[in-house]
Amino acid sequence: VQLQASGGGLVQAGGSLRLSCAASGRTLNSYVMGWFRQAPGKEREFVAAISWSGDSTYYADSVKGRFTISRDNAKNTVYLQMNGLKPEDTAVYYCVRLRRPYYSGTYDSSRQYDYWGQGTLVTVSS
Repeated sequence: VQLQASGGGLVQAGGSLRLSCAASGRTLNSYVMGWFRQAPGKEREFVAAISWSGDSTYYADSVKGRFTISRDNAKNTVYLQMNGLKPEDTAVYYCVRLRRPYYSGTYDSSRQYDYWGQGTLVTVSS
């Protein structure tokens, strides 16, 4: 499986960006998908995840109410709509695939994910 993230860029505080993650090599339909981010000098952190069916979503407290994760299984693509961006959202964003298919439980540990995209840089200016 290869995950290709895109959509990052430079935006002013309060602006919006939409990240996309397209998968090739294997369908994502059976897997929880998520986004992590890593800011300069900081540890990687969980941002959001979506269940394999798309019925349930999960967010870090820091982005809840501002970010929305979604998926289009027909296109094998996952999205992250980011609104109300803040300078502290500046980071490289990675899309990820959970290791176990049809998994239901917690989703915020990076060790649960086996495939990582190359990352896309989001820079929010103040």
